[in-house]
Formats: sequence, C-alpha cells, structure tokens
Amino acid sequence: MFFASDNWAGAHSKIAERLLAESGGFASAYGTSDLDQKVEAKFSEIFERDVAVFFVATGTAANSLSLASVQKPGGISFCHTEAHVAEDECGAPDFFSGARLATVDGALGKIDPKALATKVARFPQDAVHHGRAAAITITQATEIGTVYSLSEIDAIASIAKENSLPLHMDGARFANALIALGASPAEMTWKRGVDILSFGGTKNGCWCAEAIVFFDPSKAREMHFIRKRAAQLFSKSRFIAAQFDGYFQDGLWLDLARHSNSMADRLRAGIENAPNAHLAWPTVSNEVFAIIPKSSAKAAEDKGAKFYEWPIPESQPELVGSNDTLIRLVTSFATTEADVANFLACLG
Repeated sequence: MFFASDNWAGAHSKIAERLLAESGGFASAYGTSDLDQKVEAKFSEIFERDVAVFFVATGTAANSLSLASVQKPGGISFCHTEAHVAEDECGAPDFFSGARLATVDGALGKIDPKALATKVARFPQDAVHHGRAAAITITQATEIGTVYSLSEIDAIASIAKENSLPLHMDGARFANALIALGASPAEMTWKRGVDILSFGGTKNGCWCAEAIVFFDPSKAREMHFIRKRAAQLFSKSRFIAAQFDGYFQDGLWLDLARHSNSMADRLRAGIENAPNAHLAWPTVSNEVFAIIPKSSAKAAEDKGAKFYEWPIPESQPELVGSNDTLIRLVTSFATTEADVANFLACLG
C-alpha cells in the first residue's frame, strides 16, 4: 500500500526494456543521435506542431530553466501560493533565473485570474525599484490534485497575452491532467496560449525523463546555453530519449496515467462511502486528500500503508478535528486494486 508519492514507484517494464535495448552499441552524444531526433519528432507529432525539445533530469530543472529562459533583470514570475516552484524547489527557479517569484492566491490550488491581474499590475515594466512582470507559471495537475479546465487556462493566458508575458506550464503530472480533462496535448497547451511546458515522465513510469518543450522553436535559442550552463546537457542523452521512446510507444504514457487516475477514483469513492472518513476537497487526478481518524491512520501504517500527513491549509484551520488527520494519497501506474481495497479496509 504505497501511496506516499508516485515518485516512489519504479519504472514500467516496457520502458525498462527499451532502455536496456539501447544500452549496447554506439551513438553520437549530446542529443545528436538518431534516437534523440526520432523522439523530438514524436513530441512534435504529439503536440500537432513543430516544437523544440530539451531533455533534463528533474522536474525542478525543467521548471527552473524554463523560467530562466524568459527572465529579464528585475523579473518577477507569478505562480500559485502552493505551487511546487514556490514551495518545494529550494529556491532553484530564483537561483537559475536571477529573478524571483510572486505568489497569487486561488481556490483549489489554481490561480485566481482577478487576483493575478491585480498582482501583475503591481509590477509594470518601468518599476525599477519593485521589479517588473516577466512570466506566469501554472501547475497542471495542481499540487492538491485539481486540474485547470480549458477555460481556466484561457483566462490565465488572456492575462499573459494582455501583458506580453510568456506562460509556462509545470506538467510534472501532465498525463494525469490530460486524462482527467479528456483533452489532447495541443488543446491543453499551445492552443490555450501556453508557451513553454515542463513535460514530466518520471512520475508516470519513467526512470528519470523530463523535457522542456517550446511551442515556438524560434524562442528556444538561448536554452541550448542555459541547459549546458546548468549542467543538464547529458552526453548520453539517448538514454533519456530511449525512456521517452518506450513511454510513447502505442500510447503507453496515456494508459499508465489512465490507470493511476482510475485507482485514485476507487480511493475517492471508497473514502466517500466510509463511515468515519471523508475527502478534504474534490480532486480528479491521481492525488487524493482525505480526513481520517488518527486511529485509522495508525492502523493503516501498522499494516504497511505509506502516505503523507498533509499540513492543514492556513486558510482552513477548522478543516480537521482534534481526533482526525489530513493525509495525501498518491496513486501510480504500479498501484493495484488490492492496494486500494486493503487501505479502505483500514477505514472500516
């Protein structure tokens, strides 16, 4: 019963097999191999347009270098208060870009467009002392398991366009969001006005495969140098390409996300029907947040369940009673129906 994080799951066998198949022989380095070029072309096919793709090792690298590529002196990037770039990346986006983050509130983990417009207006382009607006970043799926609808992305993109700001999407759980929305990759990104995407594979069955995707290749020229300077240019980059090659084969990446989302659906349904537990808020991706008795949490842990106790939101101090606890449960491609059933049994 491993629900602590989808990062805890291993690699899918088909991706491991593809990586092993590539392990022999010789191929040109630094992203110039035939396999690298094949996978880059596959990204263009998936997104229905020519894109520029840059492989990196981690989601933090993808986010930080994406924002670095569009920064300017005194630049401000706007993100949600609970965004991964603000809460969980140890200042890496600020470090690599030389800029800083400004957080924006919004319900259910999503930036409120009105609050964003107000915040952006505080940093006009001639605000020498305070800094100037430089970029907007949204997380899809969000840190609390929710997903921006297409119209909600449109609203954020409209503000970005009005202020001539690039829009970045942190897609660490991109496939999960895609399945939840029932949209195509193009519909959820550049057709909505997204300029740069951090495309995650690690949380969905890869070993360590992340990519930065520019939907206008002409704006990606500096990324070659930014990635090299940040020590993210792999000599044997074909091994990241091999992971993505297996990941995309026959739609595996979507099947894996569909499975993890369906396991989360089972958890959600079971928790809703439990007599002494309930969902903290509605989610649709592979993250579930539940309020359960501390005794049930202890019983589950004693039986081998792994999950995180989640901090109570500052805006909702009354959310959790004194005898209860707020937990996060994350499903993955490796989660089984038995895992879900055994956990729900701990709730009675």
